[in-house]
Amino acid sequence: MPGTEPEPSSRAELLARARALSGQALGAVAARYGVAVPADLRRRKGFAGELLERALGAAAASRSGPDFPALGVELKSLPVGARGQPLESTFVCTLPLGRVGDLEWQASPVRRKLESVLWIPVQGQREIAPGARLIGEPLLWSPSAEQEAELRQDWDELSGLIGRGRIDEISGHLGRCLQVRPKAAHSRVRRAAFRPGEGRSDELPRGFYLRATFTARIVNEHYLVPVSERTRRP
Repeated sequence: MPGTEPEPSSRAELLARARALSGQALGAVAARYGVAVPADLRRRKGFAGELLERALGAAAASRSGPDFPALGVELKSLPVGARGQPLESTFVCTLPLGRVGDLEWQASPVRRKLESVLWIPVQGQREIAPGARLIGEPLLWSPSAEQEAELRQDWDELSGLIGRGRIDEISGHLGRCLQVRPKAAHSRVRRAAFRPGEGRSDELPRGFYLRATFTARIVNEHYLVPVSERTRRP
């Protein structure tokens, strides 16, 4: 079985481990833990994130809570381009179709996941082989009051539509910071949901995602110049 690190005992230890990975290639880290590197990421989009979980000691026992439950920290890898710009939206959590309409923002899985996030940029350019992609400087982040208000507004709008059985009206265009998108291996996968007047129904699983425009604001705020220029890392 591939190796893995023990859970860190503090946020300081977690951040120190993440900083030690900065500047290393994914292939070198994978070799250290006995993990095979895929030739491409078309069927292994989660490769970088899974490798970082292993190297940092993420418990990953419950997908409804943060990756480091004792520390209250979620781990998110962030594929970035040559100038440090996020290349895609970031998965937050699976949408709890059967009960989302009953959850207030304070108790929502989105808030639990985003309350404290360890962001780790990773080179995401397709022309760079997965094993050669470099890991960047980590950032331990929590949303500002303004950012949380924006996230809450999106949550209220999207969860309200789902709770009223109007899930068919939701598309990736809704939400300023958050968006809802399908989250399933194929179109035949179904999860239980509720539609007023119809009762239980089976729906395509969906997930909450952070828009790349939102994560770009985080990058611009905390990395004073593009990461690739500042440290020659992603």
